[in-house]
Amino acid sequence: MKTRGRGPVVVLEPVKVSPAMRAFDRTLRAVASKDVTVTFVGESGSGKEVMARRLHDLSARRGGPFVPINCAAIPDALFESELFGHERGAFTGAVERGTGKIEIAGGGTLFLDEVAEMPLAAQPKLLRFLETHRYMRVGGTKKLDVDVRVVLATLRPLEAEVREGRFREDLYYRIQGITLAVPPLRERRRDIPMLIDTFVRQLSAIHNCAPARLSRSARAALVAHDWPGNVRQLRNAIELVTILRSGKTVRLHDLPPSFDSVADPAAPGAGGALSMDLDQPLADMVDQLVRHVIAIERGDLARAARRLGVSVRTLQRRRRA
Repeated sequence: MKTRGRGPVVVLEPVKVSPAMRAFDRTLRAVASKDVTVTFVGESGSGKEVMARRLHDLSARRGGPFVPINCAAIPDALFESELFGHERGAFTGAVERGTGKIEIAGGGTLFLDEVAEMPLAAQPKLLRFLETHRYMRVGGTKKLDVDVRVVLATLRPLEAEVREGRFREDLYYRIQGITLAVPPLRERRRDIPMLIDTFVRQLSAIHNCAPARLSRSARAALVAHDWPGNVRQLRNAIELVTILRSGKTVRLHDLPPSFDSVADPAAPGAGGALSMDLDQPLADMVDQLVRHVIAIERGDLARAARRLGVSVRTLQRRRRA
């Protein structure tokens, strides 16, 4: 396992019990040894970056850096500088030379996540780099060489982006040769029990909690869920119960309310079943659930604390936060 600070847990050895993941992993292993551009396609949260890291770790470049870029998170005006670097004085605020991610990834793998969000102005420069492995820093005049493998990922089908004029056709044809579709979690339900166990173990260590124990009914509900947010959403659900039910048994009614309502529809102020977005930040989910249970218990913190399996002092701290 690798983690970066307190960021998302990364499972570098993906669970592959289901036929869909076994077939995917066979293809991934075959492609990893070939130094070619690969594009991963898959729904949000399906694990495209995890698979890209695995591709890197299975390749001859495993000793080099793995450098990810989220194309959707970089402002258009800064994208070329972020990717290619810049020379001193290239633009206002460029008081010294900046090293681009391509240079940082030298000898390893550059991962361009959400490549469909790349600015149109930067796309021909990426195409030229893919064809020549040469580039220039923003504001520079000297062509530079770098040995790097480029791996990409996209949430949206690139064919539609090409038709809408948001993605260059020539770049699309350059990167679409080896495309690997990451199966959504609902198509590999047999992997869910092992993912649950993996996340319980990892998240308990991260949060310094005693591992929670999931009952048979809770496990069945998690396996049956459609998981529109895929592995990321499952991880968030397990993180919530890991914190709230540390060292205890997780039963069906302990799961987030999208699985089994914790609300009493007749309770004043409870508002019926609680709808919770499992892709929101964990702290927001915890606060939302705490407020809801307090409302169900009509403001009785002692009863709400017993229902949540936490102390009254913990509830008081969360209300003041």
